[in-house]
Amino acid sequence: MKNMKAIVMIGISVVAGLVAVLAAARWVSQQSAVSTNRLAVAVVDMQVGQQINPEMIKLVDWPRDSMPAGGFSDLTTLAGRVTKMGVGRGEPILESKLAPVGSRAGLSALIASGKRAMTVRVNEVVGVAGFALPGNYVDIMVNTQEEGGQVGDKERQISKIVLEHILVLAVAQEASRDESKPKVVNAVTLEVTPEEAEKLDLARSVGSLSLVLRNQVEAQAVKTVGATKGSLLSDKLKPSPAEVKAEAPKPERRRSSGKAVQSRNCVQVLRGTQSSLECF
Repeated sequence: MKNMKAIVMIGISVVAGLVAVLAAARWVSQQSAVSTNRLAVAVVDMQVGQQINPEMIKLVDWPRDSMPAGGFSDLTTLAGRVTKMGVGRGEPILESKLAPVGSRAGLSALIASGKRAMTVRVNEVVGVAGFALPGNYVDIMVNTQEEGGQVGDKERQISKIVLEHILVLAVAQEASRDESKPKVVNAVTLEVTPEEAEKLDLARSVGSLSLVLRNQVEAQAVKTVGATKGSLLSDKLKPSPAEVKAEAPKPERRRSSGKAVQSRNCVQVLRGTQSSLECF
């Protein structure tokens, strides 16, 4: 009799345990379904200007409360899209990282609306020693002859910043913005407006170009008059303070009558209650 009661109690315990496990599993699955959404992420590392294929992306569960803006939950909408910045493996695919719909793979996908891409030749010096990387901003400076100056006349040379805050799209044939190491190359591709492209083409035909690397967040334009040999050596052409002091004229002194005379050896003569200044 006692054994029967024990068996019944064990049976009840087993059934209760199974019910609890099933209820917990159901609750967990319900909570997961409620708190997550499907989000498209990259399966491989994607480079700038690369076209997205179905094999490069997949859907994963992502916490609903932390869904990024511009994410995708349908893989078919990403077919044929082109990246305009690098995307790492496991990183969400966002609209802000993609070129407009219909863009083709390549550098053209990186060019903003209304802008143009133009390539200029540089060397190790004028290319800022390779530190002008894709995504950086530079100023363009030209060294040429002043208006009316003859070719080779160094007295009439001028260096002037002609374009400011120009985006570097690519260095050589690389447009990736994920690199941080300097790259010494012989060509840099810049993003310019049509008007800036005309100025840049004229500048490289009348003189030599140099790149000036600038702060990423500084967009304020700075107007300069340019540097010439005269302004460069202006401090050296001015006489020194010692020379100015040595060449300064001697101060004049006045007689008691009020007439100005040059400074000489003078003595004061007393005649009774009267005094006078006698100079020799």
